[in-house]
Amino acid sequence: MDLDAVRTFVAAADMGRFQDAADELAITQQAVSKRVAALEKALGVRLFARTARGAGLTVDGQAFLPHARDLLRAEERAVDSVRPGRRALRVDVIGRRLAPADLVRDFHRAHPEIELDVVTLFDADAAVDAIRSGTVDASFRAVTREPPAGIGVARAFDEPIQLLVGPGHPLAGSAAVTPAELVGHRIWMPGIVPGTEWAAYYGDLAAAFGLTIEVTGPDFGVEPLLDTLAGSPSLATFVGEQTGFGWPADQGLRRIAVEDPTPVYPHSLLWHRDNAHPALGALRDHHCSGPRARSGPGTWTPAWA
Repeated sequence: MDLDAVRTFVAAADMGRFQDAADELAITQQAVSKRVAALEKALGVRLFARTARGAGLTVDGQAFLPHARDLLRAEERAVDSVRPGRRALRVDVIGRRLAPADLVRDFHRAHPEIELDVVTLFDADAAVDAIRSGTVDASFRAVTREPPAGIGVARAFDEPIQLLVGPGHPLAGSAAVTPAELVGHRIWMPGIVPGTEWAAYYGDLAAAFGLTIEVTGPDFGVEPLLDTLAGSPSLATFVGEQTGFGWPADQGLRRIAVEDPTPVYPHSLLWHRDNAHPALGALRDHHCSGPRARSGPGTWTPAWA
């Protein structure tokens, strides 16, 4: 349906005269008449009864008017859903239990007036494709290689990595461990997928310190992993300091700091340089300028970071 014709019909119905509708829409009276005639032809009914005093709605015109208004409101909502500044800022956070989700929540607390749409994509390649296509406005990722042209990158947050063990593990009583002390221990991370940025990070971490990181076995999710760790005297896993999951008290799981050096996971913010969404600048300013957690003396990151 021609929405310009619908808009003209509503204007004529509200004004009561075609000339007044023409003035309202900044078109000619002839254009108003043509649009209304085309709409009447498409609908197969008369919408107006022309009189010496103007144009009055017919019974069919009165029936169509509320639906015509609904069509114009739907058009406005559709346009607003994709118009920068009128739609929500879409941000990819990898996973809702991971540090990037906390970064976005912190931004929301600082800017509650900005509407957010939080999504979770699989890996950095999917995130970059979504940014290039405009499906998302920004993504928090570890960046392992030079991004494509047009993609902006800024370091946002370096997250310390911790060891997670069950109560029967030999290191369970430790307040902190060094990477050297982890040599020979079985670190089990079945969620590592070859080719992803987190596979690159943990592969480099294992190579740098001679660690054994096992990725064998199916990944059934967080809860089965925690159950296995809780009952194992030998398995451990790595988690980010801000990874947000809990476990039953009777599992007795322990988070242990890793120090000297502390491995940190480098979260960066990615966006398209041509993206005009006005809230994108606020997101960059909030996370990529001023004081923030960054790696320094006593920490380790891969060479690509």
